[in-house]
Amino acid sequence: MQTPAYRIIAPEICRTSVVFASPHSGCDYPEWFIRRSLLNAHTIRSSEDAFVDQLFSGAPTVGAPFLMARAPRALLDLNRSAEELDPALIQGVRKVGHNPRVASGLGVIPRVVANGRAIYHGKMTRAEADHRIATYWRPYHTALAELLKAAQDSFGEAILIDCHSMPREAVEGVSRRGGQRPEIVLGDRFGAAADVEIVDQIEAAFQQAGFVVSRNSPFAGAYVTQHYGRPQRRQHAIQIEIDRSLYMDEALITPHSDFAAFQGRLQTVVAQIAAIGAPRKKGLAAE
Repeated sequence: MQTPAYRIIAPEICRTSVVFASPHSGCDYPEWFIRRSLLNAHTIRSSEDAFVDQLFSGAPTVGAPFLMARAPRALLDLNRSAEELDPALIQGVRKVGHNPRVASGLGVIPRVVANGRAIYHGKMTRAEADHRIATYWRPYHTALAELLKAAQDSFGEAILIDCHSMPREAVEGVSRRGGQRPEIVLGDRFGAAADVEIVDQIEAAFQQAGFVVSRNSPFAGAYVTQHYGRPQRRQHAIQIEIDRSLYMDEALITPHSDFAAFQGRLQTVVAQIAAIGAPRKKGLAAE
């Protein structure tokens, strides 16, 4: 049976222009994919933003829709352009210029998972690559574009919150105030993907909840923020990266015992972010 491309949890009443999305937390691994891979069922999950869909699952309770990928990142990366095809993995693809993501094996169909571990032996056909893009990438991005259009139609703006997690080691060398490493990294492509006032408010929400926050270092955002961030059109895209070690055992890929408490702490931030996109005058709310 084919893995669905995505799932949407819609609020009873949409009360904000904010749309939450999680492109990398999908964990429905098809059996044929596991059998084909060089990696076992545990190791292949190392690139997954595990449990991010659970962390943000309260978004609909504050009036915001939540789009979640179902297919895993190792199968297809929804935070890449459909054109980021890897000639080292896909037959018949020619190298065009230099794309560091593709060169490192992290194109739209990844060649490797975390720490450069190869997923496959040999190459796949272009037809298989195109089928994966048609089956998973296009439906997800069609759904995301429709959610953002609905927000624009109802509220005159759209604010996309692209939800991710990052390995602890990714921020080991990054320090903030008092030498503290960031726990949250906000990516707005250095101001190109979102209005600075909106990003300021999101940063303040995390800080009020006690998180150490960094902007654009070490992650400024990839395809999603670049493609959907159009602040001049009142469409904003902000990537959120959360240190995985705060809520899970990275080696075992299991939640900490206080996962529910962390989720509750994050939900206060989610509510504040949703409030940023709430209408400020009566009569503007979506029906």
